[in-house]
Amino acid sequence: MRAKIKLSSLILLILTLIGCGNTDKKEKEANEKETQLIQMEFGKLAIENSSLGVELKTNQFNNWVDLVERTGKTVCNDSLPKITLTIDNKTKTIYFRNPCWEDDSYNIIKQKNVIEIHNNKIFKNKESIFPMDSLKGVLKRDIENDGENPMLSENSEKLMVFISYDQNNGFKNLSSILNQLTETYYRITNKTDIKIWLTDREYFRLPPRPEEKNEIK
Repeated sequence: MRAKIKLSSLILLILTLIGCGNTDKKEKEANEKETQLIQMEFGKLAIENSSLGVELKTNQFNNWVDLVERTGKTVCNDSLPKITLTIDNKTKTIYFRNPCWEDDSYNIIKQKNVIEIHNNKIFKNKESIFPMDSLKGVLKRDIENDGENPMLSENSEKLMVFISYDQNNGFKNLSSILNQLTETYYRITNKTDIKIWLTDREYFRLPPRPEEKNEIK
């Protein structure tokens, strides 16, 4: 009788240990899944090498124009300017499509193909102004236009998003703007090919030089 009791106790103990082990394993797997970082790249062409990326550390720039100029110089050095964000369990590397300004080997973008975020407000065609909480609607309208409305983007591939600040506004919330912009674009398109320029708005207010062959339309 005592032998049977001891055997039953031993079996119960083994089953308890196995159950605890399975529970610990499941909890460990769940914790690992929660802490695993999701890595995404936005704005980089498939043919471009990530090793050419040059990180722009925004806290090292005194003002917005300095950051824009460094972005352009990075492109002129055949490198890819980028900013990396880590928010919650997601890491986003955002590459910027700025052209090289030094040799003027760029095309002036048609205004209708541009959405501008300036001082945390959205501008379309320099006339329509929207708050940032309208971003999804503004983006979706241009992305899905496909040339139907002549005032909107000709197609999603030509759509550019300009981000700019003036000298009276800091750009400490740039990371927040980039996160919102990429997240919204991805939700609409399920793609990461968004084209973002960091720009000096005053530059685009200058009249076109006579030698420029392309015009803003």
